[in-house]
Amino acid sequence: MLQKRNLFLNSLAKLKSWEGFLLFLLAVIFIINSQQTSAYLSVQNQINLFILSIEKIIVVLTMTFLIINAEIDLSAPSIMGLAACLMAWLYTQGVPLPLALAICLLVGVLCGLFNGLWIAYANLSSLVVTLAMLICYRGLARVFLEDKSIGGFPEWFNLLGQKPLIGPFPLAMIVFFVLLVIAVVILQYSGFGRHVFVIGNNAEVARYSGVRVKRVKMLLYVASGFVSALAGLLFAARLGAVRGDTALGFELDIITMVLLGGVSIFGGSGSLFGVFLSILIVLNLRNGMSLANLTGHLQTGVIGALLIFSVLAPNIFAQVRAAFRRRRVAAARDEAC
Repeated sequence: MLQKRNLFLNSLAKLKSWEGFLLFLLAVIFIINSQQTSAYLSVQNQINLFILSIEKIIVVLTMTFLIINAEIDLSAPSIMGLAACLMAWLYTQGVPLPLALAICLLVGVLCGLFNGLWIAYANLSSLVVTLAMLICYRGLARVFLEDKSIGGFPEWFNLLGQKPLIGPFPLAMIVFFVLLVIAVVILQYSGFGRHVFVIGNNAEVARYSGVRVKRVKMLLYVASGFVSALAGLLFAARLGAVRGDTALGFELDIITMVLLGGVSIFGGSGSLFGVFLSILIVLNLRNGMSLANLTGHLQTGVIGALLIFSVLAPNIFAQVRAAFRRRRVAAARDEAC
């Protein structure tokens, strides 16, 4: 009887990580979606999944760093919209498009710098600051375009967003995977990445240990502003037109992807592997709901529920693992006696 109990506990212990659960969940979604249409598992459909949300998942990378650092940037989608709207407005004013793109990337850096000054040096809550900036940047974007939609960009710009650049992959997908590799190297294998984790665990301890906490936070917000502006410009290239509400409401999907990936909302823990799995889950889940003809509002409701799940489930999962670990220790002790 004791031997059977040990076998049962050992089998449950094989799910050693949150990433293992995410792999299982992704497999279930693949199986369910593949039953709806034979074209679901095609390479082109999987590429289309990325293309339709590629700008969001580019921003997910910098958001992962921020949340591990126990901060957040709710203004990132508004910076995306501001960069796109400013680019369109500058173009209508006769500014050459390459120069307009450079100006918008610089504006993204300045937005991140402004956020970082209040958060890192004035010690204000990142939630409050970036929520306020979400409103401000979005309002500024609407000032540039009002209720107009601006398009008619040069063909080369639209082609960058709409046509494959290398093989079947458009520019935005190439940018994402390049940034993903860079992010993994920095977060997992560099001193800066270790500082991000240490600050997220306890900023005061990190400061007394000689970590330049303010500088790290500032660099993270500058990177977030730059990457958000880049994503906004890629979004404009893909759509071929810009409106004042560009990237409106992207916050929900972005934060859900990060938290579902096992990144703690309180900071100090997480991995880009888990976040990449959660990206696949959210993208394929949205695709499956579209195949099932669920409306956009219902899809948003499901993603909202997934956000709640992503906050609660890792803690519950950790508690269950700890309980099984205690049982295994107790069973080994009983067997030894």
